[in-house]
Amino acid sequence: MSTFDDRENAFENKFAHDAEMQFKADARRNKLLGLWAAELMGKSGDDAAEYAKEVVRSDFEEAGHEDVYRKVSGDLGDLASEADIRKKMAELMAVAKKQLMDEV
Repeated sequence: MSTFDDRENAFENKFAHDAEMQFKADARRNKLLGLWAAELMGKSGDDAAEYAKEVVRSDFEEAGHEDVYRKVSGDLGDLASEADIRKKMAELMAVAKKQLMDEV
């Protein structure tokens, strides 16, 4: 293989790896968000875990994160404001990425 082919393969591999890591971080963030929201709704144990799975699944409705926000916002009602939910989403994305990096 030429140097150009090697570089092309390296970039493709890095892109695939980065996309996979972002997918995992999004899913982890959504699970953590679901557990946070479940706690606010008074759920615990298996009920909280099942709700967290629902939040993770909600991310497959459309591209982006608005589907997750709508799910959690709709379920929480007036237990949390839009700003609170969006702030928690941002905080938990950082936590999710750190947890993934710690696993590597």
